[in-house]
Amino acid sequence: MKRYLLSLMVPVLLLSMQSAGFAGERAGALSISPFAGGYNFESDQRRDYNLRQDRTIYGLRLGYDWTDGFATEIVGSYIDAKEPAGRNVVVTSANLDLLYNFIPHSHFVPYLAIGGGAMHYNYGGESSDGTDGTANAGGGVKLFLTDSVALRLDGRYRYVVGNRSIDNYEYTGGLTFVFGGQKPVAAATGGMIEEPPPPVEEAPLEQVPAAEPAPGHFKYCVTLHTEFDIDRDLIRPEYKDEVAKVGDFMRKYPTTTAVIEGHTDNVGDAQHNMDLSQRRAQAVVDFLVQNYGIDRSRLSAKGYGLTRPIADNATDEGKQKNRRIEAIIDCTFEMKEVTPPERLCVSLVMDFDTGKSSVKPEYRAEIAKVADYMKRYPTTTALIEGHTDNVGGYDLNMKLSQQRAEAVVNYLVENFGIDRSRLAAKGYGYPRRIAYNDTAEGKAKNRRINAVIDCVVNP
Repeated sequence: MKRYLLSLMVPVLLLSMQSAGFAGERAGALSISPFAGGYNFESDQRRDYNLRQDRTIYGLRLGYDWTDGFATEIVGSYIDAKEPAGRNVVVTSANLDLLYNFIPHSHFVPYLAIGGGAMHYNYGGESSDGTDGTANAGGGVKLFLTDSVALRLDGRYRYVVGNRSIDNYEYTGGLTFVFGGQKPVAAATGGMIEEPPPPVEEAPLEQVPAAEPAPGHFKYCVTLHTEFDIDRDLIRPEYKDEVAKVGDFMRKYPTTTAVIEGHTDNVGDAQHNMDLSQRRAQAVVDFLVQNYGIDRSRLSAKGYGLTRPIADNATDEGKQKNRRIEAIIDCTFEMKEVTPPERLCVSLVMDFDTGKSSVKPEYRAEIAKVADYMKRYPTTTALIEGHTDNVGGYDLNMKLSQQRAEAVVNYLVENFGIDRSRLAAKGYGYPRRIAYNDTAEGKAKNRRINAVIDCVVNP
């Protein structure tokens, strides 16, 4: 028996070094449990049935987990119970047992068992062959070495119902192999949670808007109120002063770069408008290179056609607003160096605790950049935008991003004295992502607060 247990432990230890999944019990699983151990016949049974006291028992249990806690097992066993004179007596039994597993979602699962069945004695075909009913009760433990393999130790009291009541005992050890069922996975706290669904493939990332500021940068945004002749891309002389806003600024600050965007109304074919807006944006780039000496590597042109209206195309006034050139200049220097453009977009480098919206004290200096600028230029107003990654549901992230944006607004009001009427908060949740959410770095980029400062009147 000792040699058997030793031979059992060697493969068990090898398995334990290969995995630490510890899935435990799970509803719907099937199990096979080979076992061996010792069986003790009571003295009356040894006397009346000519059986030796301690014999080796072998068997197999076939189980099914109805729930994580409750299971049933069909058990068959074999005992070579020799008479004292040496004649072989074979004792076989069959049982149906009910098990209750304590803390089933653990690598260490204790259980209680109760059941009943029959025990048959075979003396080689003699008339003394017979069968008795049995009942058993006991318990044991399963030590899960992988998510589907457990070392199992079991002890039972067996009550044999024959001509007289007989008390027997058995103690066994073996392995349990678990197949199928609803697998749980380990939670960070050591408990178990249901296995998450497979990740949903994200849609292709759209082009990040040019006005989206990067951490440590801000975007100086100017709308060039230029008019072009119908279906032409030449800059008319009367609008050269508009383009000068960009040329003079970029010459003054040679580290800046700019995206020139072209936009149209909805009159005409969509593809034609896309091509026309691209040509007009490129015309502005060429003008800045030729007349202001801006290096072409600092400029790019992008036509959007009729896809990004800022007004209703149902009116002539709306169409005129939509026919525009936007210059979006990327800046790396201090905000206070810049007089108010039409819009100043700033990314606030700050983070929040998971699921929380309170502003941490260490981000005071970051928010102060916006506050100082708005104090210096009291006609400015600002929209504080909150954005999140995609962890959690849509509604949760919309609510959380709104709360975080409002927290920054409140911080500007309470700590820097900015009038609340100059501030607004808007939560966008996760739809306006600027990176893929399949990496920690991408999620961090998407969790952001932007301040969009509008200058309605130049000081």
